[in-house]
Amino acid sequence: MRERTGLSQAVAEVRAIERARDDAVTLIELGEAEGDADTVAEGESALGALRQRAAKAELATLLSGEADVNDAYVEVHAGAGGTESQDWAGMLLRMYLRWAERRGFKRDVMDLQEGDEVGIRSATMNIIGDYAYGLLLAEAGVHRLVRISPFDQAARRHTSFASVYVWPELPEDVDIAIEDKDLRVDTYRSSGAGGQHVNVTDSAVRLTHLPTGIVVSCQNERSQHRNRDAAMKVLKARLFDLKMKEQQAKLEQLGGEKKDIAFGHQIRSYVLHPYQMVKDHRTKEQMGDINRVLDGDLDGFVKAYLMKKASGTLAAATDDDVE
Repeated sequence: MRERTGLSQAVAEVRAIERARDDAVTLIELGEAEGDADTVAEGESALGALRQRAAKAELATLLSGEADVNDAYVEVHAGAGGTESQDWAGMLLRMYLRWAERRGFKRDVMDLQEGDEVGIRSATMNIIGDYAYGLLLAEAGVHRLVRISPFDQAARRHTSFASVYVWPELPEDVDIAIEDKDLRVDTYRSSGAGGQHVNVTDSAVRLTHLPTGIVVSCQNERSQHRNRDAAMKVLKARLFDLKMKEQQAKLEQLGGEKKDIAFGHQIRSYVLHPYQMVKDHRTKEQMGDINRVLDGDLDGFVKAYLMKKASGTLAAATDDDVE
C-alpha cells in the first residue's frame, strides 16, 4: 500500500506539472497575440516555477530503494583533533538542520553531546519528511574541512574530520527482536536544554546492544520512559540497517561485484583556505560558495550523487584530489 500510494502521488504530480505547463504556454501565446507584455511575463514566471517543481519530481524518480521514502536518523561525530573537529561537527549539525528546514522537514535533535569548548562531540537527529532517508543517504561518510583555524594563535591551516551516519526510521510493521539479555541500559542526567528537569533526575537513557556493540542514547524527552522508547527506535533502525548491509555484502561477494564506495573514506571536502570550494569526491560535483552549502544548500550534491548511483558511475571516495 505504501508503494502504491507513492506511485499514485508521483503520477499525479507529473500530470499536474503537465497541466500547469500547458496553462503557462497558453498564457504566453495569448499575451503575444494581444501584445500584452504583462501576460507574457506572468506565463514565463509560471514556467520558471514549474522548472523547479519538475526538478524535484525528477529527483524523486531516483529514489527507488525500499526504505528511501522513510524518515531518517542522522548521527554526526567529531573525528580526532579535539576542538577543531568538534567545531566542524557542530557546523555540520547546523548544515543538516538548515537543509531540513529548507525542505520543510521536521527536525528533532534526540541526543547532543557538547564539545569540550565549542561545537559537539556527537549528535543524533530524527529528520521527518518524505524521502528523508533516500536523500540524506548521500551524506553518509567522512567530511573534511580545510581552513585557517580560529583557535590557533599562529593562524595555521588545519584539517578537520567528522563522520556522518544515516539510518532509515522503520515503519511500525517491521519487527526487530531485541532480547533483554542482549541489552544494557544506563541512565544519566541530561546535559542539554530542557528547563528545570535537566540535571534533576536521571532521565537520559543509553542503550548498548551487547552482541553488536551498537550504542545509542536519547536525552531530549522529559521522562526516562520516553527517552528509552526513542532510543529503542534508533537501535532497531541501526540493527535493521546492519542486517541489510550484511545481506548486500553476501550478494556482492557471490556476484563478484565491487562496492561503489567504501565507508570510512572521505566523501566530500570543504576548503576555506587557500581558496574556497566544496567538492564531492564521488561525483566530482563542486561549488565555490561554501557559505551557501554550510547554510543547507545541499540539493546539487544530493542530486549528483543519486544520478551517478543510478547510472552505476559513482566513484569511490578518495582523499588525494583536493589539497
